[in-house]
Amino acid sequence: MTAPRVLVSDKLSKTAVQIFKDRGVDVDYLPDLGKDKEKLLAVIGDYDGLAIRSATKVSDKVLAAATKLRVIGRAGIGVDNVDVPAATAKGIIVMNTPFGNSITTAEHAIALMFAIARQLPAADASTQAGKWEKNRFMGTEITAKTLGVIGCGNIGSIVADRAVGLKMKVIAFDPYLSEERAVQLGVDKVDLDELFRRADFITLHTPLTEKTKNIIDAGAIAKMKDGVRIINCARGGLVDEEALAAAIRAGKVAGAGVDVFVTEPAEASPLFGLPNVVCTPHLGASTTEAQENVALQVAEQMADYLVNGAVSNALNMPSISAEEAVRLTPFVRLAEKLGSFAGQLTESTINGVTIEYAGDVADMNTRALTAALLAGLLRPILTEVNMVNAPVVARERGIAVDETRQTQRGAYETYVRLTVRTDQQERSVAGTVFSDGRPRVIQIKGIDMESGFAPNLLYITNRDRPGFIGRLGTLLGNAKVNIANFNLGRVAAGEDAISLIEVDEPITDAVLEHVRTLDGVVQAKRLSF
Repeated sequence: MTAPRVLVSDKLSKTAVQIFKDRGVDVDYLPDLGKDKEKLLAVIGDYDGLAIRSATKVSDKVLAAATKLRVIGRAGIGVDNVDVPAATAKGIIVMNTPFGNSITTAEHAIALMFAIARQLPAADASTQAGKWEKNRFMGTEITAKTLGVIGCGNIGSIVADRAVGLKMKVIAFDPYLSEERAVQLGVDKVDLDELFRRADFITLHTPLTEKTKNIIDAGAIAKMKDGVRIINCARGGLVDEEALAAAIRAGKVAGAGVDVFVTEPAEASPLFGLPNVVCTPHLGASTTEAQENVALQVAEQMADYLVNGAVSNALNMPSISAEEAVRLTPFVRLAEKLGSFAGQLTESTINGVTIEYAGDVADMNTRALTAALLAGLLRPILTEVNMVNAPVVARERGIAVDETRQTQRGAYETYVRLTVRTDQQERSVAGTVFSDGRPRVIQIKGIDMESGFAPNLLYITNRDRPGFIGRLGTLLGNAKVNIANFNLGRVAAGEDAISLIEVDEPITDAVLEHVRTLDGVVQAKRLSF
């Protein structure tokens, strides 16, 4: 089996490169390639994985050339340089390292807070210029002051913890912060307007989205205390730089610590040259420890995925541990085939699906199984669907996806049942994994039957009448169609029946049309797995 290949196109530590090699991954370390788009385009098609920092721009054009690429690993948190929707559409997993530089970034925010509280850079420059301006650089204590934290996730919570240790009063705005977590951190959870109204210092630690873009603008600043100080070590674009500069010039804002800018590298900014504004060149993650940590973490994550199928810290795929991957693999195959089974039989618009996990499978990572099932379901309709983008595609098409979990029911220790709802009907199919690791169908439309997923199947629903099987067998025999397996099930004598027939070669259009003319046939479809 050929070893997976990874391209490292930005600077990573030698230890990280060695991790790939130790895990059986072929790695090419070309740290300057990310700056040369044309050279990157020329070689990217040879690789299964791409490890980057911020210099490499993974555009839709790069992704189009990346015919083998399965995973992109970003050593750091931000993935602004990766076209994540385009990667998702191609089934490429995008990973980041959200924890490797958290402490470093949090410490930088605290450092900027101290710097603007005491005007340290300006005082240093003045003193080294031979001046002695004690009265000019009057500062403010941070003890007992109120710090407003916008975004109390991983980094924000570290900042809050450090601020509590500095005897500050900490308030936080974060829609996803639970009351229990707020109590644990020792912070008060507030709405955004209250944070603006109460905070002496405000620090941002939230992603840049349509909702958070310019979360601090002229209107927000007008709600703040006079003399507020603002720190941004998160993302350029969270703060309206023109509005902040105007507020500093007007004396509304007493100081700002800015590590990130709308345009980077920031060769010009309305904030440059203003009093008590401390600017740094995106240094939040720039410590020796952080750079090493994120490099090692991204190498381990990518190698685990390429070698073991484990997924961690992915932005567009459920996480799967290495231990889970072994256990999940046969059920992922089952889920995808059940979805494909239903998708090939569905002839009208899908409105919603219900997925029932029963027995042992209910305790597994069902997010991954649901992704696989949706991929199988949608692929017959939309060919460019995969396990990574299927949940997004389903959501965009307005398909409601419901999951249920329950203990063992019926004869099988564990099973997955998919029910598909369309404008015209509701159809279900259930399956399980036998001890040999092979997936099986165990029920179709409530009718018990057992069948494997063969490359070529003929699916027939019919009225249960004497002689039907004989007529069908004769028809297939006359057409030179060899039957490998014949699986039957029915509701009751004389009622609905299902035949699932494995054949050696794909059924031709002519034979299929002939089958549909048989007396009692309701539906006849060829299926392929």
